[in-house]
Amino acid sequence: MKVEFWYEFASTYSYPAAMRAAREAGAAGVELVWRPFLLGPIFGAQGWNDSPFNIYPAKGRYMWRDMARICEAEGLTLEKPAIFPQNGLRAARLAVLGTDEDWMPEFSRRVYLANFAEGKDISDRAVLSAILTSLDLDAASLVEAANEQAAKDKLRAQNEEAVAKGIFGAPSFIVGDELFWGNDRMEEAFAWAKR
Repeated sequence: MKVEFWYEFASTYSYPAAMRAAREAGAAGVELVWRPFLLGPIFGAQGWNDSPFNIYPAKGRYMWRDMARICEAEGLTLEKPAIFPQNGLRAARLAVLGTDEDWMPEFSRRVYLANFAEGKDISDRAVLSAILTSLDLDAASLVEAANEQAAKDKLRAQNEEAVAKGIFGAPSFIVGDELFWGNDRMEEAFAWAKR
């Protein structure tokens, strides 16, 4: 059974999820389908112009402490980005270009590391180009393709699909018609896929 993994590069909880999703899916014997999308339009439709972790300071303080605990348990470095949330648009366009490519999951993991472990600006073309180059990819042509209308349309369609599936946050996991929201629901989603 397939499990769709919906993630947003600016999403804190998507970081640990992305770093362990393939390993956990393999252990559970389920197929993982990586689905990048943007939360901004979804939040905007709810009347939010920022992350709820910024809108509600107590929630933000809790989230950063919770992320520190999760990352410590997972052996992940966590560095709060200078700007939060970062703009993941360009990275998401690159990821949708790689939807059917073997490099896309590793690209996604490296974008998360750049954002949440290395303090880099993931909207910066140079940062993304360096990640692509580190994967032995033609960074110049991929960055150019990410600016073309086809990539924009593909990401827009992916976002429309996320809305149609009822996704309201990231990470989310879809199994058939079932939605599981949150890094801590990953195992539950994988177990549901094996029912």
